[in-house]
Amino acid sequence: MSSLPIRGRGATSNPDSRYLSQTKERVDDGWWPDDLPPLKTTVTTEYARSIISRNESPDIPFEQSINPYRGCEHGCSYCYARPGHAYLGLSPGLDFESRLRVKPDAAELLIRALSRKGYRVSPIALGANTDPYQPVEREWGITRQILEVLARCRHPVSITTKSALIERDVAILADMARDNLVQVQLSITTLDRTLARQMEPRAPTPPRRIQAMARLIEAGIPVTVMVAPIIPALNDAELEAILARAAEIGVTRADYILLRLPLELETLFRDWLDTHYPTRAKHVWSLVQASHGGKIYRSEFGQRQTGTGPYADMIGQRFRLALKRLNLQPASLKTLNHEAFVPPEPPTAQLSLF
Repeated sequence: MSSLPIRGRGATSNPDSRYLSQTKERVDDGWWPDDLPPLKTTVTTEYARSIISRNESPDIPFEQSINPYRGCEHGCSYCYARPGHAYLGLSPGLDFESRLRVKPDAAELLIRALSRKGYRVSPIALGANTDPYQPVEREWGITRQILEVLARCRHPVSITTKSALIERDVAILADMARDNLVQVQLSITTLDRTLARQMEPRAPTPPRRIQAMARLIEAGIPVTVMVAPIIPALNDAELEAILARAAEIGVTRADYILLRLPLELETLFRDWLDTHYPTRAKHVWSLVQASHGGKIYRSEFGQRQTGTGPYADMIGQRFRLALKRLNLQPASLKTLNHEAFVPPEPPTAQLSLF
């Protein structure tokens, strides 16, 4: 059943966390106002014991990641990180994009981690879960603080974003790029501004992201274009056009990810489809299932990001042919410099009383 779109938001509903012992459901009895006020974003600080997350998944090209924020105000309807909000007792729906958590001591925790004896250098991924340059970064600047630490220590970093706010840190990134310490993945889901506004309501427009790519490349910063996610029967026809537009401005590497719908995201994205594209929903759903062995989602390594079956194989073949025609290379983090690392001075164990 379709829901009404909510102004400025991607999700059309706010289901309870799957970990709650009791759940509630809103029933429209005719008394709800027709024009609700905009849903405001709230921010809560979170102080963690550590900041670096480790990854052992064989189909993910990094071992370490940092997520400065939980939740993401971009509100992308398809975001595979949404189900993680349930661990906080919050909804993967509207809560995910309106009730954010920030980690103000992230840079301090990073210094402690990098100064430990026996620390092994491996590229740290920013944006593995939620966007490190989402709008709240303008106020908090946590991503910039992390980058300043990594730059001082000459530590390799990979950044994934769809935000033009990354231009703010061009000077830091250009300095790191001179030592081959940084790789940026910038995501472009569509070149259609109307579709982008519906899928990614608070993210920069596609032309603005192209402009940010060009700015980074001009500064000597390696950029990979991420066509992600590819949504069957919705944006899949744009694959070659997105790659060609990126190649025009000097992008040399590319990657793609097929739509992933784990846990609550299956219902959330289906609601979004029924609301915005009801005549295409059945076709989209049938191709999603065809790409995951008849299921909506399969979590097996090596399959969850690219899918299987004739449709998924066709997308992979189109991608490879486009790379060859446009002289683009597959994305890779293996070439980043691991040798320049200089450990930071460890923080003092005890603060002074005076």
